[in-house]
Amino acid sequence: MESVNEEAAARFERLATTPLHPAGAARTGSAGWSAIRDIFSHREMLGLLVRRDLKARYKDSALGFFWSLIRPLIQLGVYFVVMGQFLRAAESIPDFAVYVFAGLSAIGLFTEIVVGGTGSVLTNGGLVKKVYLPREVFPLSSVGSALFNFGIQVIVLLMATLLVLKPPLHWQFVYAVPALLVLVVYGTALALLFSAVNVYLRDTQYLVEVVTMLLFWASPIVYSWAMVKSLIESPVLLEVYTNSPLTLAVLGFQRAFWVAGEGIDWPARLWLRLAIALVVGLVLLVLCHRVFARLQGNFAQEL
Repeated sequence: MESVNEEAAARFERLATTPLHPAGAARTGSAGWSAIRDIFSHREMLGLLVRRDLKARYKDSALGFFWSLIRPLIQLGVYFVVMGQFLRAAESIPDFAVYVFAGLSAIGLFTEIVVGGTGSVLTNGGLVKKVYLPREVFPLSSVGSALFNFGIQVIVLLMATLLVLKPPLHWQFVYAVPALLVLVVYGTALALLFSAVNVYLRDTQYLVEVVTMLLFWASPIVYSWAMVKSLIESPVLLEVYTNSPLTLAVLGFQRAFWVAGEGIDWPARLWLRLAIALVVGLVLLVLCHRVFARLQGNFAQEL
């Protein structure tokens, strides 16, 4: 009996002198860089989450990933007929179908990142409560699945440009790069912010859906920026509208893919505007991640 007590006492003594280690990856130094290292160390899990989201979305569906094309194509058909033909928008915008689809692809990527990311933590509540993962992987998985669907839409958009015999073989095609970066950076920042807030305030996801719908009509997708310029008399209001990151990204995609718009009036120094928007977006991304990091500590309790 005494030997058992001595062995237990020795075990407790060893436990008392053993240093404690955090269950998850320690985030030392800069919070941003440590978060990036933590996410990179779980990159395989991030990839699994992206594939799971894509498979779950079209599970038991006969058409599978073709559904990612059907919705934007139906939207294109509706806007082409209603706005282009009935309301005569196509008369002032040549190759109206390509113009609209370029804008739909841009706004669709942003909407899918933000809306999908907002509900990502809530949807993965079981994993949050049971398994250690950097919580950022959940909204980032929405970014990955949105980019996959976006890639399919871009292929269709390129095919549409070939059908009208106007492929984007011009130097303005490079506008697609900063425009895409602006969409991803701002979408990721808002996805991080809203996914954390949505854990505490469940109405956030519905509010986000309404706001993204309003942002669609506030962007030059079914109408041209030149039309807005002719209607807004105040130079200040025009600059506010033009320098919206979403407006700039949509204009960037239109300049990249819409060859028929080379003679149309565009905002001056679009390259510089996109670069400034990207820098501001990176700052916003850091701030939104800081808010996410502050709020993530109580995710398990709230879920």
